Amino acid sequence: MRFSVLKRRTAVVLVSLALGTPLLAQDLFAPRLYVNDRAITNYEVEQRALFLRVLRAPGNPEEEALKALTEDRLRQTEAERLGIKLVEKDLTAGLTEFASRANLTAEEFAAELEKAGIAAETFRDFVAAGVLWRQVVRAKFMGQVPISEADIDKALEAATRPKALQVLVSELVIPAPPGQEDAVMAQAQELSETLSGEGAFAAAARKYSAASTAGAGGRLDWLPLANLPPAIGQKVLALEPGEVSDPVAVPGAVVLFLLREVAEDKTAEPISVSVDWVEFLVPDDAAEIARLRARADDCSLLMGEAKGLPEDRMVRTKAGMGEVPGDVALELAKLDPNETSVALTRGGNRRMLMLCGRAPVLEPMPTRDQVREQVINQKLEGLAENYLEELRSAAIIREP
Repeated sequence: MRFSVLKRRTAVVLVSLALGTPLLAQDLFAPRLYVNDRAITNYEVEQRALFLRVLRAPGNPEEEALKALTEDRLRQTEAERLGIKLVEKDLTAGLTEFASRANLTAEEFAAELEKAGIAAETFRDFVAAGVLWRQVVRAKFMGQVPISEADIDKALEAATRPKALQVLVSELVIPAPPGQEDAVMAQAQELSETLSGEGAFAAAARKYSAASTAGAGGRLDWLPLANLPPAIGQKVLALEPGEVSDPVAVPGAVVLFLLREVAEDKTAEPISVSVDWVEFLVPDDAAEIARLRARADDCSLLMGEAKGLPEDRMVRTKAGMGEVPGDVALELAKLDPNETSVALTRGGNRRMLMLCGRAPVLEPMPTRDQVREQVINQKLEGLAENYLEELRSAAIIREP
C-alpha cells in the first residue's frame, strides 16, 4: 500500500517535530546519500531514525538509520543482480512475525507507528530488506553450509534442555565506537582465528577487553546456559573447551568467548527464560552510583529514585532472552535478582541495569527439522556478515 502525498507530508511534519529538525532547513525528499546508483533521501533517514527511536534501538538514531539504509541499498542491489525478487506472501509473513513480538497484528503495529508519525511503508521497507537479504544469503551459500546429525543432536540438546547445561566461559569485549565497527570486527576476527587456549585468551583479554573481567583474563563464573541470549548460547555450546568463538556483534562492541567447561544436570526440566529488568540512565559518577546502590536494593526502590526525572531516564522491561539486545543480555546473564551492572554507557551517562527476576517459560519441544533450520541460519549469519562487508567495500558510496 502506497501513501498519499498528503499522508507523506503529514508524516514529515510529525517526524520533524519529533526529532527537532527545522522543516524548512532542507528538502526531506532530496538525496542524502548515493549507494552506487541508488539514492537514500533525507525523508527515509528521518523516518528510519524515528522508527529506531520507537524500537528503543541503541546508538544515535540518525547515524544508525543512515548506516542501516546504506546496507539495505547494498542488499537490494545484490538481490537485483542475482535476479531474486521478494514475493508478497513472504513479506506478509515477515511483517506478521515482526509485529507479533509486540503481540500485535501487522495492521495494528502499522497503525501504532502511524500515531508516532511513521509511515507504514517505512515499516514495510525495513522488514522487506531483511526478508530479501535472507533469501539472497540462502541462495548464495546454502550449498556451503554442511550440517551433520551430530550438529543437530547438540543443538537439540541445548534447545530442549537449556536449564540442564551450565557453561564456564571467558569474555573479551572490544569497544566499537561509531564509525569504527568494521575495523573492530576485523580485529576481533583476527583474534578469533589466532588465539588458542585459555592462557593466550586471558592475555588478550587483559590487553584489549573493556569489560570489568579484563583484569581476571576475562574469566566469568558458571552461567546457566538459559541465562545467555539463545544465539550466543548456541555459539558457545558449539565450541570445544579451549576454543574461541566467532566474533559476536552487540551494540557498541564486539565480543569473543572462550569455552572452559560445560556441566550437565540430567534431572533438569526443559525450559527457556524470560527476564524482568530496570534500566536507569545515571551520571558517570562513582559516588552517585554508590549512593543509588546503597539506597535501592530492589527494583521498586530503584524506580522510586527516578521520580520527577524524564520518563526516558528509567525504563522497566520484561522479555524473553531472545528479544533482549545483545549488550544488555550479556550483562543480565551475569546478575542475580536485585544485582546491578553499570558496565554499559550512553551519551556520557552510565546505564544502570538491575535484574528484577527471571522466570521459566515452558515451550513446545522443537522438531528436528526446526532445529536443523536454526543451525543453518546460525551458520549463514557469519557468512552473511562477511558477504555484506565485501559488497560495502566494492560499492561507490557518495554524498550528492
